[in-house]
Formats: sequence, C-alpha cells, structure tokens
Amino acid sequence: MANVGDVKVDDDGKDEAASPVVLITGCAEGGIGHEYCRAFTALGCRVVATDVPDRVAGLASLLDAADRLPLDVTSDASVDEAVSRVLTDYGRVDVLVNNAGMGCTGPLAELGGSETVRRAMDVNFLGMLRLVRAVTPSMAARRSGRVVNVGSVVGTAATPWAGVYCASKAAIHAATDALRLELAPFGVHVVKVVPGRVKSGIGRANTAQIAGGHGGKPREWGMYREFTAAIEERARASQGAGATEASALARHVAERVMRPRPPREIVYGSLTALFAVLAASPVWARDAFFARRFGLNRKL
Repeated sequence: MANVGDVKVDDDGKDEAASPVVLITGCAEGGIGHEYCRAFTALGCRVVATDVPDRVAGLASLLDAADRLPLDVTSDASVDEAVSRVLTDYGRVDVLVNNAGMGCTGPLAELGGSETVRRAMDVNFLGMLRLVRAVTPSMAARRSGRVVNVGSVVGTAATPWAGVYCASKAAIHAATDALRLELAPFGVHVVKVVPGRVKSGIGRANTAQIAGGHGGKPREWGMYREFTAAIEERARASQGAGATEASALARHVAERVMRPRPPREIVYGSLTALFAVLAASPVWARDAFFARRFGLNRKL
C-alpha cells in the first residue's frame, strides 16, 4: 500500500477510500498538461482533464485515464461551471494544477497592447487566478488541498523577444509566493513549478505563429525587421536539442506534489542551472549574455 498525499492507495492503483481528485487545465494532446494527466493517474489519482471546448474531443486518448471537461480559463462563467461540475461529481478537488498557457513571441515595442498580448496575460496569469478563486474556498473549508502553479525559468531571468511570456510567468511566480502564505492558515499547500526547456505544445505553437504567420505568411516586423531571424530562432529555442521530455517533467512534478509534505518549489528540466546562474548574476552580465544569444549585441 502506498501513500498518495494524505490518501492511502492500493499498489494496483485503486484507492482504499477515495482517490485524490486532480483538476488539470490545458490538457491538449501533445502538451505538458496531457502528460500531467498520465502522471497523476499513474499515482492512483482521479484526474479531470480540461481544455477549451473545441479541444476536448482531442483528449480522447485520455479516456481511460481521466475524465474530460471543457474549461476556458479566460471565462469566469466557464471556470465557475467546470469547478461546480467537479465539486458536484466528486465532492472536492484535492489538487489543482494550473498548467494552461500560451506563448507570445516578438519585440515588446511592436507588440504593445495588442490582442495577442492581452490574451497571453489573460490565459497565463489571470486564468490561474480564476481557478484559484473558484477552487480554494472548498479546499479551505476542508482544511486540505494543493494548488500547483506552473511558471518557467524565464520568469526568473527574462529573455529578449519573449517579454510578454516572461512577464506572465514572473507574475505567476510572485502571485504563487503570496498565495502560499495566504493559504497556509487553511492547510492548503501551494507549489510553484519552474520548468526549464521542455518539449511542449507552446513551443510548437510559437514556431507556427512566427514562421507560419498570419494568413500563412511569416510575421513582418517594422523597426525590428533586421532581427527577424533572431526572433524566429527565439520562437524555436525551447524545442531545441536537449530539451526535456514533457513526460519526464510531468512524472517528476506529480510524484513530488503528492508527497505527504509537498515542496514549495519544483525546479526541473534542461537549462535550469544556467537560468539560476543568470538570475543571480549582475544585470550587466545577464544583459551581455542574452544580447549575444539573441542577436542584440550590435548597433544599427
């Protein structure tokens, strides 16, 4: 018999009383969320896999491993409806994994306040807050629960050409640190996940967005047109050789989240050591590194 968090689970994966209920956002096939579903299921959890309505059908491969539910993290109504459904069907949410996210590649001076920027912040940061607002009251009432917020190494050391994405992840890190303290009196654990370079759907979507562009044409920049190749390279960077497999990250995170005393922070994946050094380095040194790395070490 193995312990999964505070719940005893038989070695064959079937629970003795009731398996922990894990609600995961952003579970589209090919992404990290899909692998989280498999990893938590393997630990004997009852997983509720969610994604935007038009992607739920694509979760068919999880049919035997998880229940599927439409959930748009940018909609208060959708979040409330989905969480209410889970609480009605299962009576609780033991673990919330805020995984849903999207990329946003390009120079900040040209992206400005575009719809792409607003949507990235809405999905990545505000979406997380919506789920926290909807789920944590029931956790607090039970004096039990775990909230897992997925950040990124670029939330600790921002890179050029991905400022919006980096800002959204930095916001998640800051909010998670505050939330961990705010929920502690209610017996709710909050875990910050800081992945490194991981093969994921977001990386592939970034590449498609920039290289495939709008209407099938590559994105055309104005004042940064001479940096087009460097911007496109940044879009592909997370999918390069040596990137950690999503399944490995998911297994690592799930096992630690379900420990009797989960860690406050989980850092895992390719380049995490490098970004730790960069985050601790003087600003001038970090600037010099990223300027060389992303083609900004020259004057026009």
